[in-house]
Amino acid sequence: MNNAIDIRQTMLSTDRLILRPWRAEDLDDFYAYASVDGVGQMAGWLPHTSKEISRERLDRWMETGDVFAIEHRASGCVIGSIGIHRSFLETVPGWEQRPVNEIGYVLSRDYWGQGLMPEAVRRVLSWLFSEQNRAAVTVAHYAFNNRSRRVIEKCGFVYYDTVLHTAKTGEMHETLRYVIKREAFAENGMAAN
Repeated sequence: MNNAIDIRQTMLSTDRLILRPWRAEDLDDFYAYASVDGVGQMAGWLPHTSKEISRERLDRWMETGDVFAIEHRASGCVIGSIGIHRSFLETVPGWEQRPVNEIGYVLSRDYWGQGLMPEAVRRVLSWLFSEQNRAAVTVAHYAFNNRSRRVIEKCGFVYYDTVLHTAKTGEMHETLRYVIKREAFAENGMAAN
């Protein structure tokens, strides 16, 4: 099953955030948080050491159309991203023909601890389940990334398993994977958040 999602014509909003396609003019905001030590490593990539690295990633996201920019309403700045990708569930018996995706996210260190990422994730989940008819969504975090774990728990995901994953940095990390099914999301009232 082709589970590709194209967000290039999609804009979602919450009280504090706008989730939208990336634009070329977002480069400075992107580089500002992607170059900070400790941000990218949580998602398996090294801090960007030049705007050219950020520009190449930004160009790829604009071309593939599978990553939302997270714009902070109050500041007007892009402060992070949420990508929608292929899920490991596609290879699990019983899931091969069902619509599923995986999300991944990164947030500027300046905005950690404000509840912004759970807000953004819940909004994307609501959209994936109600408008894109996904049966389930998966997410993962490295065992050392407790901030991401807390976001995942707040959003109602259920632990699935633990695997070893080789990051883009070449390091291998113990990775915890989670699933949330459409029915569970609706039953927990997450759609209203």
